[in-house]
Amino acid sequence: MAIFKAETTIKVPFYDNDPMGVVWHGNYVKYLEIARCDTLAKIGYDYMDMKNDGVMYPIAKLDMKYIKPSTFAQNLRMVTVIEELEPSLIIKYEIFDEKGEKIFKGKSMQICVNIETKQSVYVAPQRFKELLNV
Repeated sequence: MAIFKAETTIKVPFYDNDPMGVVWHGNYVKYLEIARCDTLAKIGYDYMDMKNDGVMYPIAKLDMKYIKPSTFAQNLRMVTVIEELEPSLIIKYEIFDEKGEKIFKGKSMQICVNIETKQSVYVAPQRFKELLNV
């Protein structure tokens, strides 16, 4: 079930390509972070808001499937869906090329952690829940 859905568009920069002329696979982690930050900004609850609430959301698990390569100057549309908020933040990602073909899919799991104690919280901050209407 989708709690929140957002779209982010990026243009592949030259320096993200490997010697074979395609985006190096490790850069997709960066693309997911770009999409995640944009999604959180659209919700109105970004990493600084988390910090102000005394929590952080480190990645606990990341699953990725590469379907088709992307290349320099290609416009990519990234669809980000928040599927769960508690006990962990589960986000699904899909990346599409200019033709609308899916070239990548992935999923991340982030655990809410108390900044001071470094202990898992498993409950989202109240303000985050209110902004998502959950």
